[in-house]
Amino acid sequence: MVFALCYKYLQDEDASKDAVMQIFEKLVVDLQTHEVGHFKSWLHSVCRNFCLMQLRAKKTFVSAADVGNEEDETFLIAMEPEEPLFNDQKLDALEKCLGTLQAEQRTAIQLFYMQEKCYSEISQETGFDLNKVKSYIQNGKRNLKICIEKNGRE
Repeated sequence: MVFALCYKYLQDEDASKDAVMQIFEKLVVDLQTHEVGHFKSWLHSVCRNFCLMQLRAKKTFVSAADVGNEEDETFLIAMEPEEPLFNDQKLDALEKCLGTLQAEQRTAIQLFYMQEKCYSEISQETGFDLNKVKSYIQNGKRNLKICIEKNGRE
């Protein structure tokens, strides 16, 4: 399953094999720190995120329509090389801006992006309503982006 998913995203057999090895190495570490309720869906998310990060590192992206379409193969659209996603100045701004978020937004952002938890897990862990979790993440991302752009230029 892991290889098939990696191949679907990466479209390269060797890269997919390498990705499978790296994912399983990551799983050994992650499973010690995460309590996983639904392993298959969690593993799927970990694989998907890993492959998307690999594609992002190569400056290639998969359109959402292509990923959702099971009948057609995934098409990769190469993007022109651009500046790195985060430089040191932006990373410093990110750290500072996380502290400026409302507590609920900060908690939801950290659980979703840093601990890779799904909406329902965040809702159960924090006691927030599921729709509130989605709202906190969306608003927190927007506020972070604004704050990082403001602080990244200063």
